[in-house]
Amino acid sequence: MHKFDEMFSQLPGSGQFQFQGQSQGGQSQVQVQGVREHYRNYALWLARQPQETMRARREEAEMIFRRVGITFAVYGAKDEDGAGTERLIPFDLIPRIIPAHEWASMEKGLVQRVTALNRFLHDVYHQQDIIKAGIIPAEQILNNAQFRKEMMGVYAPHHVYSHIAGVDIVRAPNAQGEGEYYVLEDNLRVPSGVSYMLEDRKMMMRLFPDLFSAHRVAPVMHYPDLLLETLRASAQPGAPDPTVVVLTPGMYNSAYFEHAFLAQQMGIELVEGQDLFVKEKYVYMRTTRGPKRVDVIYRRVDDDFLDPSVFRPTSTLGCEGLVDAYRAGNVSICNAIGTGVADDKSIYPYVPKMIEFYLGEKPILNNVPTYMCRNKEDLGYTLANLKDLVVKEVHGAGGYGMLVGPAATKEEIEDFRKAIEANPSGYIAQPTLSLSSCPTFVESGVAPRHIDLRPFVLSGKDVQMVPGGLTRVALKEGSLVVNSSQGGGTKDTWILEV
Repeated sequence: MHKFDEMFSQLPGSGQFQFQGQSQGGQSQVQVQGVREHYRNYALWLARQPQETMRARREEAEMIFRRVGITFAVYGAKDEDGAGTERLIPFDLIPRIIPAHEWASMEKGLVQRVTALNRFLHDVYHQQDIIKAGIIPAEQILNNAQFRKEMMGVYAPHHVYSHIAGVDIVRAPNAQGEGEYYVLEDNLRVPSGVSYMLEDRKMMMRLFPDLFSAHRVAPVMHYPDLLLETLRASAQPGAPDPTVVVLTPGMYNSAYFEHAFLAQQMGIELVEGQDLFVKEKYVYMRTTRGPKRVDVIYRRVDDDFLDPSVFRPTSTLGCEGLVDAYRAGNVSICNAIGTGVADDKSIYPYVPKMIEFYLGEKPILNNVPTYMCRNKEDLGYTLANLKDLVVKEVHGAGGYGMLVGPAATKEEIEDFRKAIEANPSGYIAQPTLSLSSCPTFVESGVAPRHIDLRPFVLSGKDVQMVPGGLTRVALKEGSLVVNSSQGGGTKDTWILEV
């Protein structure tokens, strides 16, 4: 199987990069042969850094992140109060660097994809032309657990449903051994991680200011400004100076740091469901000066918990009457209710067809080849090749509910086989890609670790994004699972401007 590394054209056989294998007077020695051109200056800089200095920088970063409170909660791992255990997401000191021309192509592909997905969402909640054309079976959409009939006919400004999309991109070698970008997953409901993108950049600029004077790295710190612009643009007509809030489930949510961080960065209120109420189909928040009307809600609460009068009646995280206010056109919810039908893994295989159907274009970014177990032929192939495939639950997230065949035990494979046979439509399968690796500073030195990338695409009046995204890294040697909940870390992502 071909392998592709972001920095080196040839990976070391030992699992550790040779230039970190020898040290003279505390200085690591580098062999720059085989370093890709856009990494060359960085590789020369890295070679001059003593490992002791790099370790000290890593400890400094960890101390600062802990002091600031940049943590996430791991569900299932409980402390004595019953709350999710707070953990730091490990931060790697070595950036992932992408040259300008590669980013330009990826950006075009992301704009194309998210535009088509928003067109699809508008269509399924209005005319349903894609169903009438026979492109996607009706039951795939209408019987999907994420399809919300309450959204039928509801007006969304600019026909945008997913205002903030996090698209997971992986790179893997093609038949020629060259790295090619693929879309692994679309996250259109409440995508998280952008705060780590911003904090990673801030940390790199603090620890290594000299690197930013030697490299023309495109900025990302204006993301909160673009986000606020996008949210304000999503307001319903008749709200000339819209009031925007961030709705959080509360401090025990795994991404609470991010909710508070983004509200603070945008200069808007962070609210919980109990802070809101609906009167005559308008939404208000309680303030010390009395009720204040809310025009746009950037919600970080799942659909099921948004309105107990419509969805889960026991929910205390949302606000009763919110859906009525939304349907009446008196408030905007970002992302819109019902966006999950477009990022369900059973819909993912149809996105290239959506692009052709709605935009009349060929996809710029390809999907990973996918087998839908609901199809008899695909099911047979999947069951016969479980040891070689990655199998995912169509509603799974966070690295849970999946089987990585080559890394699984016989017992795990057999358990998954029974689950698939019992509910074939609940699973998809994909080949085990040899994800690209990137040099990563681990305990033994600098070694290759697998990575992915989550750029954040903002859709308002226009579709825009900051150059870069969150690079996640699988810190365990050989692991392909980059999710923070499964032990993954993060890197700063540099898009070179020249």
